[in-house]
Amino acid sequence: MGKKELQKYTIALAGNPNVGKSSLFNSLTGLRRHTGNWSGKTVDIAAGMLRGGKRQYEFVDLPGTYSLEGSSEEERIAAGYIDSGEADCTVVVCDGSALERNLILALQILNRREKVILCINLIDEARKQGIFVDGEKLSTILGVPVVLTAVPRREGLNELIAQIQKTVAAPPPVLKKWNDPLMDAQSIAAQCVSTDPAQKETWRLTLDRILVSRRKGVPIMLGLLFLIVWLTVWGANYPGMLLERLFDWVYAFLKTNLTILPPWLFGILVDGVYATAARVIAVMLPPMAIFFPLFTILEDVGYLPRMAFLLDRPMCHCGGCGKQALTFCMGIGCNVVGVTGCRIIDSPRERLLGILTNAMIPCNGRFPALILLASLFCKEGWAPLAVAFSVVLGVLGAMGASGLLSRTALRHQSSVFLMEMPPLRKPRVGQILVRSLIDRTYHVAMRALSVAAPAGAVLWILANTPMLGAAIRFLEPVGLLMGMNGILLLAFILSLPANELFIPVILMGITGAGSLQAVVGAESLMATNITAQMAVCAMVFTVFHWPCSTTLLTIYKETGSVSKTAAAFLLPTAIGFILCVLLHGLFCYFG
Repeated sequence: MGKKELQKYTIALAGNPNVGKSSLFNSLTGLRRHTGNWSGKTVDIAAGMLRGGKRQYEFVDLPGTYSLEGSSEEERIAAGYIDSGEADCTVVVCDGSALERNLILALQILNRREKVILCINLIDEARKQGIFVDGEKLSTILGVPVVLTAVPRREGLNELIAQIQKTVAAPPPVLKKWNDPLMDAQSIAAQCVSTDPAQKETWRLTLDRILVSRRKGVPIMLGLLFLIVWLTVWGANYPGMLLERLFDWVYAFLKTNLTILPPWLFGILVDGVYATAARVIAVMLPPMAIFFPLFTILEDVGYLPRMAFLLDRPMCHCGGCGKQALTFCMGIGCNVVGVTGCRIIDSPRERLLGILTNAMIPCNGRFPALILLASLFCKEGWAPLAVAFSVVLGVLGAMGASGLLSRTALRHQSSVFLMEMPPLRKPRVGQILVRSLIDRTYHVAMRALSVAAPAGAVLWILANTPMLGAAIRFLEPVGLLMGMNGILLLAFILSLPANELFIPVILMGITGAGSLQAVVGAESLMATNITAQMAVCAMVFTVFHWPCSTTLLTIYKETGSVSKTAAAFLLPTAIGFILCVLLHGLFCYFG
């Protein structure tokens, strides 16, 4: 007999936002799709495989949605895939602590598909709130299999996999129509859910009230922001120094053992490609390795939606909504992530507001430049405060630009902000380290290297020809008008491929060296004519200038418009130019 053919099945994962659907997807497939403890995290479709004997299961993670009958992007994507019939089985993931609300979507899916499994997830969180779900009774009422799970503890996962295998192999049942008014989600939940107030953890409610209060929550939010920035700046110093020493040792080794290369080839490969890439990694890797885990902790415990709640009122005055504040948080890590994260905003007008203004939020790639520039005019220990103020300045600038656009080019009636507030949870330290250090830090570092390596060759050629000096002299008048000089302005221009290139260009330009090995950090800038006033103006322009090329490409993909991409380029640049000119005028007036 011949070899038995592999049977392939497609399983759709559907559910409300923030029910642990993507975490379930990761556990079933072994992939590491990014998850977060706030709603709207998944806005596209991901697929992963699970092999079981002679069967192969492709799991499709649909965007989180509350309904299949709305007009938002998440609802259209989820409804379109479910109605297509591509899935052999649909697993509806529900939150055990909010079953009544989750059953609305479940009943809609039961009206459309025959093979459905209800996965009641987060049952451990539900127990902590004194909520208990009777899975057997729910299965009897709905006529479909029900499995209780707690994904982080892997509780119920084997049962779910076994039920999926059983369901896809069975003949399709009779499709039921859940249109009986006596059998709505509320009545079903009342029969299957019991509560025990004695087991409810009241400290979570107390803490929640503090975090979302205007009086106490806002100072806490600002304090957390400063703490993260301070730890990032302070903690990056020593690791950065160690990395520089390591790269210098490697440079010496290469210089000794590559003497057979022609001088021009050695210059391009070692003084250009290697030295630039090494300097970029030395200045950006330590802050990233500190910032991303700290930020991921806030995300994992569920603090970001509370931050969005606190910022919703001021964002409404600016024509936006609280979800735009969430994209600001994403933009601090990477503006590309912030731009794509704007998909969670339902209103097309407010989504465009978020896309056009996200580049004003200082991303991780700008932190090394902000840290270095702040060290030029701040006394020891005060640089973190200046960097934190730069982040606040970027947020205020983005809010101000949103307000201006919403009253002019993007004038329209504001939409209603609706977002589920997830429960506060203990941070998953192991998953945070993997996700932040490998998924985020490694990914961004590799992206920076892919840009820094070829840019290093170009920089070496510029530095060893009259072209670099000519470009600096050409830009000098405009640079002086903005309170900087030609070197700083050229550094901004040449760092268009990646913000991490800003420091290498400055160091090479101000020293006139053909290699970055002769210059190190702030000491090199202090020995030149880069004054404290120039550093302040450069910090302002670091916050407000054009997005990097990767962000611009992402904006074009998200909007499909050259004019909107150009607007995203010109808007922050115009704001930065005006602010720098005004700031330079104030410096001149007050001497």
